[in-house]
Amino acid sequence: MTAEQEKAFIAFVRNDETYQKYYDEMIILLGTGLRISELCGLTDADLDFENRIITVNHQLLYLSDRGYYISEPKTKSGYRQIVMSEKVRQAFLRVLARRKTSHFAIDGYKGFIFLKQNGEPKNSSCYVSVFKGLRKKYHKQCDIELPKKMTAHTLRHTFCTNMANAGINPKALQYIMGHASITMTLNYYAHATFESAKAEMKRLVA
Repeated sequence: MTAEQEKAFIAFVRNDETYQKYYDEMIILLGTGLRISELCGLTDADLDFENRIITVNHQLLYLSDRGYYISEPKTKSGYRQIVMSEKVRQAFLRVLARRKTSHFAIDGYKGFIFLKQNGEPKNSSCYVSVFKGLRKKYHKQCDIELPKKMTAHTLRHTFCTNMANAGINPKALQYIMGHASITMTLNYYAHATFESAKAEMKRLVA
């Protein structure tokens, strides 16, 4: 999403009676670049509020014929720690304040952050219909066009592009995103705009 699209999207989610309950999840996804399976897998043990660190060392998956299960990151690059911005920290705190007690455990993991009404952890499929319905309702009320396909990955892509446009070191961004290859990370730098390039040039030659 462009900066204009992102601003309109977040404003809509924050104020919509139906979708405002997902506001904090959207803030966290846009502020961390987490994969949706990584977000769903987060537990109390993964959040260090004192040092403002999110530890990513597993993901929560679900298959109809298998049910819930925990999977390790596909590569070593998937193991990482992400710094919480103040906005992300506050979003997590609001989620935890609303969370109901759940004793649901999966493969030894418990204390999941994002829960369904029945106490089970949310999984990636929960968000497919959310994004689809959200985009449809958004376009009935807002003029700024959103990407044709809105998914959790759209927010991950937006985070990565924003970081690239801000001039973050590519290797640092590769680590944050958990990309196995720097080539994958560098592709996001191709989305750099003239304004971001001009600002970077001014910074370097100042």
